[in-house]
Amino acid sequence: MDFRIINDEKINEKIYFGEHRSGLGVIIVPKKDFSKKYAIIGARIGSVDNKFIPIGEKEPYSIPDGVAHFLEHKLFEQPDGSNAFDKFSMYGASANAYTSFTNTCYLFSCTDNFNESLDHLLSYVYEPYFTDENVSKEQGIIGQEIKMYDDDADWCVMFNLLKCLYNKCPVRIDIAGTVESISHITKDVLYKCYNTFYNPSNMVLCIAGDVDIDRVSEIIDKNLPEVKTGEAAVSLYPDEPQNICKKENIQNMSVSVPLFNIGFKDNELAKGDELVKNDIAADIILRTLFSKSSDLYYDMYREGLINDEFSYDSMYEEGFACVMVGGESRNPREVDRRIMEYISNKIEITREEVERCKKAMWGSYMRSFNNVEAIARIFMQNVFRSNDPLSFERAFEEVSVDFVNKKYKSLFKEENKALSIVNPM
Repeated sequence: MDFRIINDEKINEKIYFGEHRSGLGVIIVPKKDFSKKYAIIGARIGSVDNKFIPIGEKEPYSIPDGVAHFLEHKLFEQPDGSNAFDKFSMYGASANAYTSFTNTCYLFSCTDNFNESLDHLLSYVYEPYFTDENVSKEQGIIGQEIKMYDDDADWCVMFNLLKCLYNKCPVRIDIAGTVESISHITKDVLYKCYNTFYNPSNMVLCIAGDVDIDRVSEIIDKNLPEVKTGEAAVSLYPDEPQNICKKENIQNMSVSVPLFNIGFKDNELAKGDELVKNDIAADIILRTLFSKSSDLYYDMYREGLINDEFSYDSMYEEGFACVMVGGESRNPREVDRRIMEYISNKIEITREEVERCKKAMWGSYMRSFNNVEAIARIFMQNVFRSNDPLSFERAFEEVSVDFVNKKYKSLFKEENKALSIVNPM
């Protein structure tokens, strides 16, 4: 296959970026003399994709919650009864997979037998095997997994927050679904989802390490069709109102100290580079307000309101966006009050604060290129978001002090805030 070679002088890397004739997007980042090699293939299907237009059809099709995660599990099962993990182990490779809100990825890392492992990865991802019997068996296995997460206080405090922030968006639903929802999954549902979302035009393969690009191309040619079998999938999402669903959720569980999450719904949704810019701006704001070097963190920690578990996070995708802070506290409501008081008194994020955060973020980004796993995941996320492996670098340059403060002023509104607490029984 043909590649466009990108010489990225900012990070001193050469990136091979192309589209296979099947429609599969491919990124290869050669890392000469690196012993470890890494490959990850991802499909644009996550837990939020529960309504879509199947390939070759015109009418919308709704599926039970949890299908994307269910598919991830089932693709490892081989027609001969073996598990795809077994062959990876035989090659000395370490393999894994995961499902997020927006995509599903299959990956492996190794030092030897990379070509054999890549061939196996592409082979099992593109050879689904679903039967009534193995679907029924998997329902029991995943049902136990769901019950385990139902008892995980950290998991519950986060999803309780998302249920507060969102009215209709499927991000409020557990990635694995519920025991009830997965009971409605059939082999026909799985095949319809697979054929729509796992067509190569809806997928990306990223590879990093000391690999032979010509040999990689041969392996891709061997495992993928010679022509496109479909276009990128079309998912349909409900219209999410700007208001939050409810202000708070309180749950009692077996914890020794109350857990809390405070979240802010961002209604300024975007796509492509603008989405990446919003994510970067939110990261700068969160670092400034809540990092361990911030005044607010220092004061609350010194007073015993928070401990080392205090953290912050953001989620920025095309259909939803929010920021959250959380941790452990004997008095979560006081933490909530202090955060809002601090924000109301802080008029802006200063130029010095923005520049300091951007310097730290760029340093972290540069260090990522010493790790083949980080390299592949960075470029996969970039392509998923804007179909450009360098979208982060371009957006990073465009995030100005004014852009950050515009986001700061719009983000932390009381009417867009929700509180989730898990108290001891």
